Amino acid sequence: MNVNFTAPGQVSAFLRERGIRPSKALGQNFLADRNVLDCIVREADLPPGAEVVEVGAGLGALTAALLDCGARVTAVEKDPALQAVLEERFGAVPDFSLVRGDALAIDLAPLFAPPRRACLVSNLPYSVGTRVVVDAAACTSPPERMVLLLQREVCERFAAPPRSPARGAVSVWLQRLYDVRLARDVPPQCFVPRPEVMSSVVVLRRHRRFPLPPTEAEQFRELVRAGFLHRRKQLRVAMRGAGGLARPADFAEQAFAAAAVPQNARAEELSVEQWLALRDAWFPARRPLR
Repeated sequence: MNVNFTAPGQVSAFLRERGIRPSKALGQNFLADRNVLDCIVREADLPPGAEVVEVGAGLGALTAALLDCGARVTAVEKDPALQAVLEERFGAVPDFSLVRGDALAIDLAPLFAPPRRACLVSNLPYSVGTRVVVDAAACTSPPERMVLLLQREVCERFAAPPRSPARGAVSVWLQRLYDVRLARDVPPQCFVPRPEVMSSVVVLRRHRRFPLPPTEAEQFRELVRAGFLHRRKQLRVAMRGAGGLARPADFAEQAFAAAAVPQNARAEELSVEQWLALRDAWFPARRPLR
């Protein structure tokens, strides 16, 4: 296959030749820029033999770059036409394996569980990118590192600090587990077809500052989710309508005081530490860490 998959013109010609029409519904925008590929691989900082999961491998431009640096790549691809391209390009490569299926439907946990300890390195389909990242982070053994290419708006949400307008539930969920950093912006002309938005490379490196056992981690996620459902309201007021998490007004007031969270705070104002303290107060029968 004599195609330069980092040259947009050749990628466009290849797609026409194969009769492949990128799906906007599936968020298919194929990266075709060597500098961005080099940036992703550099940020991944993979030792030889490292296990990598790539979701939405597409035409395999990033796959090839990862294999070239000595990684063992498990590519997850939903589109049968793109599965055929990946098999043609890498089917005979010992360090490549293909999972045929939808990343939202398969169980990601075994891909990251010991002893593999795989990283997630992907140009994620824009239609499902946030969900894939959240699902990976919620695994019992989350990836130690994620280097991802996504819409800039989504990347900014991942990294948003307290009091930022971009801060949401996903910001808090991810920052409990990861230090999040935007590495570089990627303009539309780096893709085929060109997306209508600016993109960014975002790097998530695992830390262990806020460990929680599984039950408490789920309580934390549910509390944060409920808190951001009505983000324009004061958090204490919003929590009154939080379904199964709702508590009487006097309990909520005492919980906020115990957590040292201002009674008039809004969800986006809280740090991860404050959310953790509020979880402790909201669910007082805390079990010891395992």
